[in-house]
Amino acid sequence: MTRFLLTAASAALLASGALADGSHAIDQKGAVTSPEASATVADFDILAAHAHRDGRHVTFHMTTAGNAGATTPDPVGALAGAPVLSYVWPTSLDPSAVGFEGETGILALAATSHPDFDDTPLYDEDGDGDPANDGLLWHSHWVVLTPTDTCGAGALGVRDIPEGTAPALPLTWPGLPLFIDSPGYTPLFDGPEITLTVPFSDPGALAGVGYDGVTAALRVNANIHAPLLCVTDVFDVASGDLSLPGRIE
Repeated sequence: MTRFLLTAASAALLASGALADGSHAIDQKGAVTSPEASATVADFDILAAHAHRDGRHVTFHMTTAGNAGATTPDPVGALAGAPVLSYVWPTSLDPSAVGFEGETGILALAATSHPDFDDTPLYDEDGDGDPANDGLLWHSHWVVLTPTDTCGAGALGVRDIPEGTAPALPLTWPGLPLFIDSPGYTPLFDGPEITLTVPFSDPGALAGVGYDGVTAALRVNANIHAPLLCVTDVFDVASGDLSLPGRIE
């Protein structure tokens, strides 16, 4: 099932016309490298994506042609139609690795910004005493992505939770009706680089796991649900074809 979803997702991204020529390279440090693209907004133009493990922790890196995180969405003033910008590391890990129902799609780590809503109810990112007003600040999620035709022909969406079902979900699931986790890991920005470090309970299972780097825009469905969150634009894919050529070593 996972193999089919990866193939379908690749086809969806290729159909978007947003990808490069499909070629990629792995540099001497193991990073997936991508040529600079002048037509892409610089802070979403991926030059390299990398992930490395230190014990139970994996640090995901992305290097861009501009200052990573510099651009955030313009608010629309409502949840319906709210825009989301994201830096994403799709992986070949099964979603059960972080607490989701297994074999349900592509498990991806994401750093997102969306000023119209806050989906991290357990955390107060700006430290002002209100945990419900921090959506604009870049924060982390695990999400499960699947091809979702209701988002558009060949488009990806975050997997919905149908009413009346109770799939396995992480302990820090934020209560939204979709496969999303809000674990509270803080993305760090340093000029062109964004890094995000996450822990795993079984580090031995990480050897050889594939990953890629993607920058993308998403939008909340105008109907709020079914589906809730769709990928609307893919700015760049490190591998060019979502082949997950990087390996966690």
